Amino acid sequence: MSFNGAIWTSLPVPAFVVDEHDRVTDVNSAGEGFVNASSRTITGNNIWTLIQIDPPIADTMARSRDNGTPLFVNDADVGTGHRGPLHCSIQVAPVQGHPGKMLMLLSPRELAGRMTQNHSVKSAAQSAIGMAEMMAHEIKNPLAGITGAAQLLSMNVGREDVELTDLIVAECQRIVKLLEQVEQFGNLSEPDRKPVNLHDVLDRARRSAQLGFGAHMTIVEDYDPSLPMAYGDPDQLLQVVLNLLKNASEAADSKGGCIRIRTYFEHSFRLRNKQGGASSLPLQIEISDDGPGLPDKIKGDIFDPFVSGRENGTGLGLALVSKIISDHGGWITVTSEPGCTIFRLSLPRAPRDALQSE
Repeated sequence: MSFNGAIWTSLPVPAFVVDEHDRVTDVNSAGEGFVNASSRTITGNNIWTLIQIDPPIADTMARSRDNGTPLFVNDADVGTGHRGPLHCSIQVAPVQGHPGKMLMLLSPRELAGRMTQNHSVKSAAQSAIGMAEMMAHEIKNPLAGITGAAQLLSMNVGREDVELTDLIVAECQRIVKLLEQVEQFGNLSEPDRKPVNLHDVLDRARRSAQLGFGAHMTIVEDYDPSLPMAYGDPDQLLQVVLNLLKNASEAADSKGGCIRIRTYFEHSFRLRNKQGGASSLPLQIEISDDGPGLPDKIKGDIFDPFVSGRENGTGLGLALVSKIISDHGGWITVTSEPGCTIFRLSLPRAPRDALQSE
């Protein structure tokens, strides 16, 4: 591969070259991942049949081609037939020495957001661990004393007052359960990572959901059968998927709704690690629902402990989910609007030596 070819392949954002008729003549690896199709399939197609941009820029790009000037567009929604729209910045420029050809670069803002979110999630989880240890020690013992005192009082009071002592006992028990949930952050062990078939994990979670909390929902599978093995703890990943399915089920009304579980491979996703290198996270899981969406006021903090969109929610489920994914070296992100909420997990594939040792 030539040096120029290596640069083209290494571009971290989707890039397309189109001719004077807006037909794709070349696409880089990130572009293949964005459209979820191979270069052979993409080449020759009209770019506007592959991606949909709102607001449309076809006419503006034609003028840019005629004038030989670059085009810059911020805050555009770019979608494909395989994914919902992403907020992107778009750069278009004439290809020097090749009349009529234009280079188009798409820069999804989600990629930067996910990087920031990954680090904030780790920090939030660590804070929750320390808080859990403090709360368990300082609160659970006094609660046990209050519960015992209320139970003794109930033996010597009238029927009307028994209702009050029962309320004290019930509320104390509820607080204890809440503290036990918080303690999961501190008690969760490091993932026992091994090669994992993600579809096996997803099937176990789907069956469990349909027999329990998600019995009123329609669950649709959209799996990539060629997806390679992931590298993670199957039990912890199952806990993650069950939690996301449960949230999606609870977001729907009593009439039910639809949950879609999708897997696909996108080798352009990478995460910078502590050593300064980049870890590849090509395995993608999307869990989407058609519920009302997340409240605007909590969208940016949904993975923080004690942030919940439900009246009686603890705000611990998604914080625990984010901690598990972070411990796996992965990413988690969410996009939400009324009628479409998508949680996306990006995970590493199993290394060759781990596969050989199985």
